[in-house]
Amino acid sequence: MMELEEARRFALSLPEATEEPHFEKASFRVRGKIFATAPPGGEYLHVLVDEEEARAAVAEDSTAFEDLLWGGRLKGVRVSLAAASSERVAELLEESWRRRAPKRLVAAFDAARAGQAPT
Repeated sequence: MMELEEARRFALSLPEATEEPHFEKASFRVRGKIFATAPPGGEYLHVLVDEEEARAAVAEDSTAFEDLLWGGRLKGVRVSLAAASSERVAELLEESWRRRAPKRLVAAFDAARAGQAPT
């Protein structure tokens, strides 16, 4: 189980991540690009991952994850925070951040994690 506040802290711990309003939702962005949104109420998180990752998450736990459709297309997963593990939600958030962040920012993040100087 993950609380929205825990998901928020993790999302904002990613390099250059910010939180901004997006219509009635909170959005998490990297350099202006949305990688996740939180609808009002704090029960769900929408994480924008690729189709393969979305299908894998739903297949592994359909009580925690469901398809997130936008314009009839699969755009990510809707996470039921009460049913999802903190570790899996963090993985999905990081994967989504990686898809939206500039390549150099991702490389610097990976280098810092590995204890190396960025190139």
